[in-house]
Amino acid sequence: MVVISKRISGGGAERILRFPWLWALICACLYGYDRRRMVVSGFFSMPGRVPGFRLPFSALLANGKKSLVEKVLANPKWPESWPYSKDDFSRMDESDDAIFYDQPRLVYHIDDPAVSALTEYYASCFKDGQNVLDLCSSWVSHFPKEWKGGEKVIGLGMNEAELRQNPVLTDYIVKDLNRDPTIPLDDDTFDIVTCVVSVDYLNKPLPVFKEIGRVLKPGGQCILSMSNRCFPTKAFSIWLQTSDLEHIFIAGSFFHYSGLFDPPESLDISPNPGRSDPLYIVKAKKKQQQQ
Repeated sequence: MVVISKRISGGGAERILRFPWLWALICACLYGYDRRRMVVSGFFSMPGRVPGFRLPFSALLANGKKSLVEKVLANPKWPESWPYSKDDFSRMDESDDAIFYDQPRLVYHIDDPAVSALTEYYASCFKDGQNVLDLCSSWVSHFPKEWKGGEKVIGLGMNEAELRQNPVLTDYIVKDLNRDPTIPLDDDTFDIVTCVVSVDYLNKPLPVFKEIGRVLKPGGQCILSMSNRCFPTKAFSIWLQTSDLEHIFIAGSFFHYSGLFDPPESLDISPNPGRSDPLYIVKAKKKQQQQ
């Protein structure tokens, strides 16, 4: 299957680290600010953090250190208040998204091994009869073929021609969440909300995640899948300037600051680290009782 999105990190998942506050928080999660352990482990090739330093994340994964991904959200040090600026969610192309998504793209946006890994992961989570909302949906949702969905398996996306061809959907909604971040569906409706390699296009993530929490049933979960591919002109700026580990922290923070979810978790389900597209899961369950 053809993949048309671009990797945002040359040579795998290496990224230039430009947000010291964000990287410091991740260091705290992984190592408790113990710089000596980070040097010994190979995280730093030079003393001190300097602009332009690159994190050799793809190499770490290839060496069997997948647990780093899980550690990012194991004990996160969240800032007390929303830490992002408006500029963090600006994009290279601020033209109407309807123009960009006007033409159907009937292709995968991650490679075949990553698609298979995602479908296999969904198979471990989905139960027959569940209602599922697929956000930023398209012509395929990568759900397990054997899975029998509930009364509502709804896709919300930008291109009607793509959504119309998605065989698992019972219904679909054409809507631009960057223009209006509300989800036109009832409260406490869905068991699962999915979003496949698209959270980086949501330039109003906080209201969107509050909406996700609203439409999920108590105890229902939202599953974000992420890789290192994107349409760079439409991804928000902080995503393009940060590493895969930082992406995990950023996505997890959206759950946290919405106030509607239990602590998020992260997983690495990359099928062939260093040889095919990486694939990470960030997920969280809606709180059983809202305070």
